[in-house]
Amino acid sequence: MTVMTDEEIDPLLEKLDLAQKVRLLTGASTWRTHAEPTVALLPLTLSDGPAGVRGETWDERETSLVLPSPTALAASWDERLLTDLGALLAAEARRKGVDVLLAPTLNLHRSPLGGRHFECFSEDPLLTGRTGAALVRGIQSGGVAATAKHFVANDAETDRLNVDVRMDEQTLHELYLAPFEAAVTAGVWAVMSAYNKVDGVTMSASPLLEHPLKEGWGFEGPVVSDWGGVRTLLDTARSAQDLVMPGPDGPWAAGLLTALEQGLVSPEVIDDKVRRLLRLAGRVGALGSPGPVWRPVVAPDTQRALLRRAVAAGSVLLRNDGDLLPLDPAELRSVAVIGPHATAVRIQGGGSAEVFPDSVVTPLAGIGEALDGSATVTHHPGLAPSARPVPLTLDRSRDPRTGEPGVLVRLLDGNGDELHTEHRLSGRIVEPSVVAEGSATVEIRALVRPDVGGVWTWAVGGWGDLSLSVGGREVLSGAFPPDSDDPTRIHVTPPLRSVQAEVVAGREVEVVARRSLTPGTGVATVLAAAPPAGDAASELARAVAAARAADVAVVVVGTTEESESEGHDRESLGLPDGQDALVRAVARANPRTVVVVNAGGPVALPWHTRVPALMLHWFPGQEAGSGLADVLFGRVEPGGRLPTTWGAAQDHVPVLDTVPATDGQLRYDEGLHIGYAAWLRSGATPAYWFGHGLGYTSWEYEELAAPGTVRAGEAFDVHVRVRNSGRRRGREVVQVYLARSGSAVERPVRRLIGYAAVEADPGQSVIAVVRVSGRALAHWSVLSHGWETEAGDFAVLGGRSAGDLPLGATLTATAPDSAPGAGPVTAPATLRSARGERSPLML
Repeated sequence: MTVMTDEEIDPLLEKLDLAQKVRLLTGASTWRTHAEPTVALLPLTLSDGPAGVRGETWDERETSLVLPSPTALAASWDERLLTDLGALLAAEARRKGVDVLLAPTLNLHRSPLGGRHFECFSEDPLLTGRTGAALVRGIQSGGVAATAKHFVANDAETDRLNVDVRMDEQTLHELYLAPFEAAVTAGVWAVMSAYNKVDGVTMSASPLLEHPLKEGWGFEGPVVSDWGGVRTLLDTARSAQDLVMPGPDGPWAAGLLTALEQGLVSPEVIDDKVRRLLRLAGRVGALGSPGPVWRPVVAPDTQRALLRRAVAAGSVLLRNDGDLLPLDPAELRSVAVIGPHATAVRIQGGGSAEVFPDSVVTPLAGIGEALDGSATVTHHPGLAPSARPVPLTLDRSRDPRTGEPGVLVRLLDGNGDELHTEHRLSGRIVEPSVVAEGSATVEIRALVRPDVGGVWTWAVGGWGDLSLSVGGREVLSGAFPPDSDDPTRIHVTPPLRSVQAEVVAGREVEVVARRSLTPGTGVATVLAAAPPAGDAASELARAVAAARAADVAVVVVGTTEESESEGHDRESLGLPDGQDALVRAVARANPRTVVVVNAGGPVALPWHTRVPALMLHWFPGQEAGSGLADVLFGRVEPGGRLPTTWGAAQDHVPVLDTVPATDGQLRYDEGLHIGYAAWLRSGATPAYWFGHGLGYTSWEYEELAAPGTVRAGEAFDVHVRVRNSGRRRGREVVQVYLARSGSAVERPVRRLIGYAAVEADPGQSVIAVVRVSGRALAHWSVLSHGWETEAGDFAVLGGRSAGDLPLGATLTATAPDSAPGAGPVTAPATLRSARGERSPLML
């Protein structure tokens, strides 16, 4: 890594003419920037994503390590773990030749209906900022650039390319900009501008890129567009937007040089953009005469151990009535594992962040391995097979030419002649490995042996002219022009066009899907199938019988790609496909039922008080089952605490809207009051508060101490003494919140200002030292357009969640020139025990 000064970069700028400079500011391809031999600049390779490094190709044969989803990472409240995982991502990036990783995503969980929340961390700006900063430090420790995205207010998916987000200035700075400022403070090397508008201006032309991002916070790197996010010329070129992706086409490639020559854009603006790009190139080793690129090697066993630890660290135990968990393997003779997600576990969210794992440990496999024959493990899905078609997989298809499991992909010219073939492992082809010149059609061909006979549902996905044949008979044909310019819908997840055709059980049938290659429609093609829907009553009855006969039932339920994915917001928080009824039936059959929720964000849990043990598994990455088994059988504690507030029902949630009004505006009328702050203001009680999570021991909150007086802008420490009152060693996340009654400015009822984790043995007391930023007492003033601190008394509250804060103290904020001296605060602090006793303490 080379940190270059302007004095070193400016001579390089002088070697470039205007055309060379402009060329550098639009990508050379989908994932690469241009090289420039004149200044020894190599191309930069960029790649998704937040839970794994895909690289330049979207090919299931090119596998990647898959981390738990960002919500699961935030649930760990463990910055050291995040830094380790960031370093692992950097090693993956270097392995794949990637210089710039498009992560972390720092948008907030404003509404639980947000379709991409699995890719975001939290509803709280402090937790999001600290988690994101830790990941940034880890990624960049390996010489790979992290990219803070999507700047800013890209908090929902509905009409995300055009939505105009409106909010007041205080809310913008205190909530939505705050995590990005934390990333810049952590030294992030790149920032991605969002698709949406804020206050009527698209983010790729927004003045917010200049101030506060560059001028206010001192961000030195380039602002890269979201893919296809720059759609105009002059307004974006004159802004602090620096790099347009993808390339080689785009508004800047088409017209920026002419605009520059005509004086419509100043040369100084262009120089600043190029300077930032060169600075980034120097940091990742792509500028000058590079030496050997450092490629850190992490042994596979070490990789898996870290990913497995991350699963447990983010798992949140919501309920554990009667201490059902952890389970003792020595006391178990039989375990019923129920639910389709027990075998078809969702390890990641859908959309641009998707990567392809080399292997996946399912919950069923993890539990079976943990018991290792000491108990009988059975599995019943409990739900009838869905009639919703899914892409063909290795267990259902084979290549007609080679006979290998998988499918045959062909590219055909306009005459139907074959230009290219390849064997693939799935019926979902986002892109062939090459697109030969003259290609006019993509074809997917497979032999399918139905395990059951009857009327199957067959589907083809893509755009343009589509056709589908089953057993030599064409069953679907038509023209399907794109209905959106959203890149994810066009290039990653085109809709399926379905038809039904009858097949015979055990009799192999050839299925062929074709789509035309029309400019602007991408190349993504899908061949999918589904058997006839099964008998729901029989499947449920078998699952209930298995649960009744077992010592313990473990039910794994969750969302589907249709209900939770990039590109669309959720319509409902309910679990799909009759899973609520399955949970209720199993819980009635076996009082020792553990429910595991496999979802990226909140779901409604109407039965949550009727099950003794309830755990959030999130989208846990490729070591899903191993990490789950570690927690279920007590090898480790469930380390997670909620990064979001969970309501029992959708109509209880105070902030839900994600759909713009008819004028295209999405108004954040709730202001500062999102997440737990919205629940507190509404007076309603959620099912589980932000910050909640149980371990396998219990804790007593004994005392809290805070400075009696703090000068405005000065950081301070809060000391919280807790005691492990349980029977095993454990970890507790101690949280500190701030409140102020009678404030002259708008404030949430309370907000998180710091947290720290402690560990202790049974009976041991420990003190959590929670460092609080000097910004914590401040608010954003819409009059001065800056941070100000309201003098007076604040309540400092400590506890285990936003809704469980047994300890408190009073702190007085003073103006900077009225504080006694310039040294550490030494005024008497107020200490309050959980029993309400008060005593002085000198800090």
